[in-house]
Amino acid sequence: MLTIGLTGGIGSGKSTVSTLLAARGATVVDADRIAREVLEPGTPGLAAVVTEFGAGVLSPDGALDRAALAAIVFADADARARLDAIVHPLVRQRSRELVAAVPPDAVVVNDVPLLVETGQAGSYDLVLVVEADPETRVARLIDRGLTEADARARIAAQASDEQRRAAADVVLDNSGTPDQLAEQVQRFWAERVAPKAG
Repeated sequence: MLTIGLTGGIGSGKSTVSTLLAARGATVVDADRIAREVLEPGTPGLAAVVTEFGAGVLSPDGALDRAALAAIVFADADARARLDAIVHPLVRQRSRELVAAVPPDAVVVNDVPLLVETGQAGSYDLVLVVEADPETRVARLIDRGLTEADARARIAAQASDEQRRAAADVVLDNSGTPDQLAEQVQRFWAERVAPKAG
């Protein structure tokens, strides 16, 4: 099994790279998707979040109100750390379960937005970082519905490009066109994945 840790700042295009790798046969374990799963209604994770932050983080139907929670944790590093202490262990446990279920010769891409921040770089055979210039990232986040101030706050709350590069085996630049990114992914697969995957 070849394990790849895929990371990049919010708005960098990490999900696009994940999709391109999956199209080449990789099994993708998406930490963001798992983070949503472990906070679904009725889960111990959601119960723990409500205990920590109060019922104000719930929507009327009992689901997590992500916007309400984000308003708390992106404005307060201590609150974010308390949330991370609840969610990260649950995500790691579920990720391990998913990886254990794939064939032993698989290429597994662990899509982990906070890979550097949580000190997981050493857990993978390769660390692949996707980056884009900050203004491109802000524009993408505004297109997703964030205000410019929220976009910049979320970018600032994550590791810097320099910190991610220091942990990377390969860096992909997604400041250009989709075709340019696809070419970089193809080169990464041909040079770094295919020889090790056999």
